[in-house]
Amino acid sequence: MVEFLALMSEHLSSAFALLGVLLMIVLGLCLRRVRMSTKTLIVVALMLALTILLYHLRIYHFPQGGSITAGSMVPLLLLSYRYGPGIGALAGFLCGLLIMIQDPFILHPVQVLFDYPLPFVAIGLAGALSRHLMLSTALAFLGRFLCHFVSGLVFFSSYAPEGMSPVIYSLTVNASLMIPECLICCLILKLLPVRRLLSAMGE
Repeated sequence: MVEFLALMSEHLSSAFALLGVLLMIVLGLCLRRVRMSTKTLIVVALMLALTILLYHLRIYHFPQGGSITAGSMVPLLLLSYRYGPGIGALAGFLCGLLIMIQDPFILHPVQVLFDYPLPFVAIGLAGALSRHLMLSTALAFLGRFLCHFVSGLVFFSSYAPEGMSPVIYSLTVNASLMIPECLICCLILKLLPVRRLLSAMGE
């Protein structure tokens, strides 16, 4: 049984590695169309710095990695709302790399892909429904959740309590992180003058 699970894990990691590479290629093709002014570059840099700062204001930090933060995704969400999915995804990619450098928990190269760049790239999805802030925020966090879920299922199943399905384990752990994180961001967005902030960010 152990050998079977190890074999399945190896095949799954290979399949998800291919999926991750394909997603990165698609991202690269999309980003080729992105054009940024000097002002936009400055805004992106400031929002990235704010994201990293908020990321370290942790409400809870899991031993195996992952945190509930003080709304760290809000700056990336604002970038996505204002400039669209392309710039939102680019900022998310850079954010994922910075977090990986500062706070790494690495088991496998494919796990790195699904726990760092891709989940934060998914925050760019918020730009696809920018007129519906709560719905777009939920969509962005769903994309992030799915990336972490894949990582948990394939690479962290050994942490599951005896007798618990790896699917249930990954679902439970990642939902317990992503749902509070999403709700915190939604609450902050409700309190902020979002439209005024987006207008101030300019073109």
